[in-house]
Amino acid sequence: MRNQIYKTMKILVIDDEKSIRNTLKEILEFEGHETALAADGKEGVEAALNGSFDAIFCDIKMPNMDGIEVLDQLEAAQCESAIIMISGHGSIDTAVDCIKKGAFDFIQKPLDLNRILITLKNATDKSSLVKETTILKKKVSSKNEIIGDSEAIRHIKEIVDRVAPTDARVLITGSNGTGKELVARRLHDKSNHASAPFIEVNCAAIPSELIESELFGHEKGAFTSAVKQHKGKFEQADGGTLFLDEIGDMSLAAQAKVLRVLQENKLTRVGSDKDISVKVRVVAATNKNLTEEIEKGNFREDLYHRLSVIVIHVPSLSERLSDIPLLTDYFIMQICEESGMTPKKVMPEAYEELKKLPWTGNIRELRNVTERLMILCGDKITKEDVVAFATPAI
Repeated sequence: MRNQIYKTMKILVIDDEKSIRNTLKEILEFEGHETALAADGKEGVEAALNGSFDAIFCDIKMPNMDGIEVLDQLEAAQCESAIIMISGHGSIDTAVDCIKKGAFDFIQKPLDLNRILITLKNATDKSSLVKETTILKKKVSSKNEIIGDSEAIRHIKEIVDRVAPTDARVLITGSNGTGKELVARRLHDKSNHASAPFIEVNCAAIPSELIESELFGHEKGAFTSAVKQHKGKFEQADGGTLFLDEIGDMSLAAQAKVLRVLQENKLTRVGSDKDISVKVRVVAATNKNLTEEIEKGNFREDLYHRLSVIVIHVPSLSERLSDIPLLTDYFIMQICEESGMTPKKVMPEAYEELKKLPWTGNIRELRNVTERLMILCGDKITKEDVVAFATPAI
């Protein structure tokens, strides 16, 4: 009876010895795996690139094209299969060389049943992790996508794509709910530091007495509740991007310290006199008119000039009404993926009715309205549905 702990896999065996191919096929199929065979390297590469295999067993010593050449070609083609090299003349140096070139594992002949099954189990675990990571990255990427084809949105995307590869500081302005964070994330994702941290701080959500500790960190015992050392957001974002959202709500004391970090690339934790060097790209956002805040004495003019090397204004939804159909369709797909609901067709008149609404809550409000319509409407979303359900009863 085959062992049920192993996930069923699709496997390719590349070996010029018929007896080895058939032996592996019998073992693998007894374990419930789907198995394909290739008699030489060239046939194996063709099968691997045209099929979708979870794992590939590949002999090293083969005529015409040996296993190392097969491995090189599959790695060059970015084959996602776990490649397991097998050889009856292997050495530690050969095994190390195969692993360096991208092989998942190396097994010596004569083949051991337990070693084969354990290697496949490990390959399954790795494959699952890679797939989960890819799916998560796609989900995160799709959630951070700037949706729209209006002239204003095309302009923003062009500016972001030009600015992102530089280290220039960016100030993003716009009303609440317009998507300022999406612009900040696109700046990071298209920068040269995309693999480094993206750290977000909502300056309006942190009490003024805690903002310095949150940004710059603190030493143990710096204040009553400081029971251990804490790295601030600037240190956490070192090498990456720090997104200071709603910076217009930051206290003047904190503004002075942020200015120092921007000028010197150094910070001092609360309760310490030691300087710590950091290299962070700062992207800030605000829904306030900072020039007016400067006149009122609420915002430092020198900090404003440090932050606003590039200024990107994100328009309100009422300024980009032509994007409503695209945004609505995008939110429908997103809601269906998250909740398992069946997509609903939006009638042309419904789109036009949506364009008539004031949209004081901008994109965030449209997302909520779309979800409400998905829940309350029938198979189609009509103009009458928008009239009846777009504005919630108070």
